[in-house]
Amino acid sequence: MIIAQLTDLHIGAGRRLAYRKVDTAGALEKAVERVNNMVPRPDIVLFSGDIGDLGIDAEYALVAEILTGLEVPYFMVPGNHDQRMPLRRAFPDATPIDTDQSFVNYAVEGYPIRLIGIDTLDEGRPEGKLAPETLDWLEKTLSGDTEKPCLLFMHHPPIRVGITHMDVQNLGEGAARLGRIIAAHKDRIKAIICGHVHRPIHTLWAGVPLIIGPSVAHQVALDLDPVGPSAFVMEPPAMHLHVWDQEQGCLLTHLAYIDGYDGPYPFFDADGKLIV
Repeated sequence: MIIAQLTDLHIGAGRRLAYRKVDTAGALEKAVERVNNMVPRPDIVLFSGDIGDLGIDAEYALVAEILTGLEVPYFMVPGNHDQRMPLRRAFPDATPIDTDQSFVNYAVEGYPIRLIGIDTLDEGRPEGKLAPETLDWLEKTLSGDTEKPCLLFMHHPPIRVGITHMDVQNLGEGAARLGRIIAAHKDRIKAIICGHVHRPIHTLWAGVPLIIGPSVAHQVALDLDPVGPSAFVMEPPAMHLHVWDQEQGCLLTHLAYIDGYDGPYPFFDADGKLIV
């Protein structure tokens, strides 16, 4: 099973450029085209937050228009640039929760691996937060009868990555309890995937692989100076492809660039000789 993770779209209403520089709507269109043209094509797309830039209806209407071209099913969780109710109104099928639910927490069944979306949004604030209700729900969901392997997806990472201006807005309240829940179910949880940082980052947390995805538009500057400025760079837009290999019982993550590049070229000629 192939899962495409698209994150940090930051779509502006009227195709407004993000930070007066980034054509985020155009970037999403390219990402949709890339997913559709992959062979084999991903089975599902997970959007791990910051779908909009201000979280308003007009932004989500533009996202919905672009995503009419996406030829595979998709699901979403909110990021700190989103607002729950406008997001849910625009994408009810991609945020499949009960109408009386306060948070966008849900499990996607019917695939070889169970996909669990977690809402880390603390509306109006850049840092993330896990409400007790969300953590109670997650604990109950993971403690159910099924022994199926799981993949968790959310926006804010529960770790510091060494980029100061992003670390001050990572997942705060609820992160410690989340770690305890994850550790108790680490044999079934194959990975936690996040967005928010606009960089591909991999580590192990609570005994489970934690994987942060790059943005489909602009990337945060890789600056490990503790007093480095808050800045972004126009490095290649990219996504992660998470491949669930049932035979090996592991999740493999590939970095896939969205723009086209020269190649591929063969290593061997028609006679099977190495080209030198």
